[in-house]
Amino acid sequence: MHRYARIIRIRPDKLDEYKRLRAECWPQVRRMMHEQNIRNCSIYHKDGLAVLYYEYVGTDYAADQQKFHEDPTMRKWQQLTGDCQQPWSKAQRWAAMEEVFHQD
Repeated sequence: MHRYARIIRIRPDKLDEYKRLRAECWPQVRRMMHEQNIRNCSIYHKDGLAVLYYEYVGTDYAADQQKFHEDPTMRKWQQLTGDCQQPWSKAQRWAAMEEVFHQD
């Protein structure tokens, strides 16, 4: 199992919409996340930043992520939630975070 954390800015004028989308996450999105070996997924918000945390339990992260991003439902979902986000750059939406401490 590998833990991941990522961060992104949320557009202030879209915060309520973003929270609504996440609260009403489509069943197909939840199913796809599970099929792509994502577990224990959470998103936190503070002062315009969203922090995503999840655990990956598969063996081929790159292949699972590729399937995830190629799925038509996931593309639509990412478009909807992406409209609420302020990417760090064109190449990087969610920025990876370094784990500096963990305790089970």
